[in-house]
Amino acid sequence: MKLVSACLLGVNCRYNAEEKSNDRVLELQKKELLIPVCPEQLGGLPTPREAAEQKEGRVIGKSGKDYTTEFTKGANEVLKIAKLNNISEAILKQRSPSCGSGKVYDGSFTKTIIEGDGVTSLLLKKHNIKVISEEDL
Repeated sequence: MKLVSACLLGVNCRYNAEEKSNDRVLELQKKELLIPVCPEQLGGLPTPREAAEQKEGRVIGKSGKDYTTEFTKGANEVLKIAKLNNISEAILKQRSPSCGSGKVYDGSFTKTIIEGDGVTSLLLKKHNIKVISEEDL
């Protein structure tokens, strides 16, 4: 049993409400129980919502609004789900400010990728939950 970013299973929960299912994740679902989560929705944000990126330890929307509180709340809710289900691994959406594992956007909204982890990915890793991206499958 693993946690997985809900968007990778085709749930329209991304910031822009666009479908983003991943064939490898959909195949894995046929063999293994996957628990879908969307940290941003669990943090209270709607779909669709403003695009956001990490910048200087905060999560900032394209308009300049600070969404760090909502992203942190969502990460904590995902951690609760992981603990309730004895989860040891998660497959999270690469480059997301919530779910990115090893790669995130730099906060300039220019699609520039830097090394780093999303808020949820970082929290799960701190609690010894292995995080991989859909690109690592």
